[in-house]
Amino acid sequence: MINRVLIRLKIIQIVYAYYQNGSKNLDSAEKELFFSLSKAYDLYNYLLMLMVALTTYAQKRIDAAKAKLAPTAEELYPNMKFVENKFVSQLEVNKQLLDFAANQKRSWTNDEDFIKGLYEKIISSDIYKEYMASPDKSYETDRELWRKLYKAFIFNNEALDTLLEDQSLYWNDDKEIVDTFVLKTIKRFEEKNGANQTLLPEFKDEEDQEFARRLFRRAILNCDYYRHLISENTRNWDLDRVAFMDVIIMQCALAEILSFPNIPVSVSLNEYVEIAKVYSTIKSGSFVNGTLDGIVNQLKKEGKLAKN
Repeated sequence: MINRVLIRLKIIQIVYAYYQNGSKNLDSAEKELFFSLSKAYDLYNYLLMLMVALTTYAQKRIDAAKAKLAPTAEELYPNMKFVENKFVSQLEVNKQLLDFAANQKRSWTNDEDFIKGLYEKIISSDIYKEYMASPDKSYETDRELWRKLYKAFIFNNEALDTLLEDQSLYWNDDKEIVDTFVLKTIKRFEEKNGANQTLLPEFKDEEDQEFARRLFRRAILNCDYYRHLISENTRNWDLDRVAFMDVIIMQCALAEILSFPNIPVSVSLNEYVEIAKVYSTIKSGSFVNGTLDGIVNQLKKEGKLAKN
């Protein structure tokens, strides 16, 4: 599940903290990197559990309405389509998700006010109303409902972002990327797999895990050389005047460009320029792009960089 976009972002954060905190213990910083990545995987599982929590809350509302002294006919005989959604029923018994909940001791139980507010928005939506009115009771329709609801109400949700940030500092910048993996997981679910449906793995393969370790170590260990290159290509600037985050982003970018022959230069450049646009200053994207482009051209002329 953890892709290279997230790996690059986490490495920049940990490298930045490595210098800011004055800690020079590389092994400890590397452990912090992989712990941070593991927390992103926790968030993935936790967001999957949110769909189950919303359904559980809906069932509680139905039960409470039936228990009234004088329930209406609609309350006695409610439309059960939402709470009996086949996709969520499968997700609820998923073995991997149950293991996560048991091992991490995580649940949405203490966030009922948030769950209630989100549920109210869902049941007021056209997506929900059309689903409940439709006679189609197929697994595919049930799964598609949650793909739509997730995109509409969970993907960009400021209240949820705040709630998650309060729970873990590691989740500050993860949700937008992790959301894409949750949506991918919903699409991958198949009814025939039942409780054994596999979730996305923490790392796609050992190669990605090694990519994270190697990139992080190269960025730190070859720091002096990378900063020398940056300084040479920002001669009109005193390096101390360059935004520190820009320096870190370019340091990591050069570590990738010079350490991974199979990754095209254009791919690395694009990734780090996009990170600069989001996580540094307004002008950082163009500044980082121009500086790295100059360094790449210099290295090619000197015969120190052979790839395109």
